[in-house]
Amino acid sequence: MNAFQPSRPPLQPIQTHRVTPRPKRRLRQRSYQVMALETIAKIGVNLVISGAAISALIQLLPYHWSQQDKLRAIRIDVKQMEERVYQLQTEFSRNFDPRQANMIRQEQGYRFDPNQRQVVFQKDMTEIEQAQSN
Repeated sequence: MNAFQPSRPPLQPIQTHRVTPRPKRRLRQRSYQVMALETIAKIGVNLVISGAAISALIQLLPYHWSQQDKLRAIRIDVKQMEERVYQLQTEFSRNFDPRQANMIRQEQGYRFDPNQRQVVFQKDMTEIEQAQSN
């Protein structure tokens, strides 16, 4: 039972595949052509993508410039409004300051404190004479 059994001969003879040697020069030449075509295709696709990107930028530049002009105008308006708000805030705080109430009344009503003397500016007589002589 555990004896060696005679080996069977293979049913079909093993055929050796004959490899015909290809000329290596022709294979290299073909691979160079494939690489050249692939490189040309890559360059072409990159040129198309670059052209599309450049045309998109050219179309967007005028829009960008107009937006920058609008932004500049808005910044100028904001600066003017900030100055006006600052002036109004100082005026508001001054108007509601109880220490300056008398001064504001004098400015708006042209009334003066009875203890205050009124100053009136007049031209000197020499200036009047010189103006008349000319």
